[in-house]
Amino acid sequence: MINRLAAAALPADVPAFLQTPAAIDEIEYLGPEPDRWRSPAEPELVAAQAPEHFIDIELADALGPLPRRRLDFEALVFAAGQRPEKIGLQPWETDEVWERLKAAMRQYRTLAAAGQDTKPVEAAILFYSGWLGHYVGDGSQPLHVTVQYNGWTGPNPNGYTTGHQIHHQFEGPFVAANIHPSDVKSKMTPPKVIQGDMFDAYLAYLRHTATYVEKVYQFDKAGAFIGAGTQESRDFTAARLAAGASMLRDMIYTAWIDSAQPVPDPYAGK
Repeated sequence: MINRLAAAALPADVPAFLQTPAAIDEIEYLGPEPDRWRSPAEPELVAAQAPEHFIDIELADALGPLPRRRLDFEALVFAAGQRPEKIGLQPWETDEVWERLKAAMRQYRTLAAAGQDTKPVEAAILFYSGWLGHYVGDGSQPLHVTVQYNGWTGPNPNGYTTGHQIHHQFEGPFVAANIHPSDVKSKMTPPKVIQGDMFDAYLAYLRHTATYVEKVYQFDKAGAFIGAGTQESRDFTAARLAAGASMLRDMIYTAWIDSAQPVPDPYAGK
C-alpha cells in the first residue's frame, strides 16, 4: 500500500515512464521483495540482510553520534564488543538504496539527452524505487526502531505485553482488516524535495517514528488492535502508513531532482 500510494503521488515533472500504470504496479509488487529474501533456503542472504529491516535506536545511540557510513558504524559496534546484527542497519541500507536510485536516474538523464535507449535503466529505476519502499515502509512502523520491537523488555511499570504477538498483530492482521488506501491517501503530506543531507533527513524520520513506540503498546493494552479496534487506533495506523508513503514519494522525487546535479570531482583539492 505504501509503495503504490507513493508511486501514484509522484509530481508531474518526474519522467513519464514512472507515471504509467505498469510502473506503479511494478513498484507496488517490489515493496515486499526484501522479505522474499528471508527464506531459510538462502541462509547467507538472510544473515546479511535481516538487520537492514530495523534499528534499535536506543542501542545505537548509546554508542555515540551515528556515523554516516555503514562500515564506520559497524566498526564502532565491534569496538564496543557488540554485533551490528543485534542493533540493526536500517538507515544505512536505506540511504545506500536511495543513492543507487539517484545514480540510475542520473544515467537515465545522460542516455535520454543522447537520444539513446533508456529502457534498461528505466527497469533499474523501478527496481530501486520498489526496493527502497520496503525499508521506508518499515521505518514508519514504530516497532522497527526500538528494542521493544515485539514485547516489552526491562522495567515495565505500565504492564505492557511481554508476549511476542504485538508486532505482527499491529502491522499484519489489523492493517489488512481495517486500513484502506483512501484512509492513508487522505493523510499524506504534499510532495516536496527533501533539503539537506538525505542520511540526516532519513534518520530524523526514524527518530520521529520512535516517538510512537509507547503509543503502540498503549493501543495494544487497550485491545485496540483486535478486530476493528477503535477509531483512534485506525487513524493512528493510517497516519503511520501515510508517513511512509509520503517519505517514499519525497525520496524518489528528491533522487530525480538531485540526479541533475553535477557529479563532484573526486580529485578536487588533491
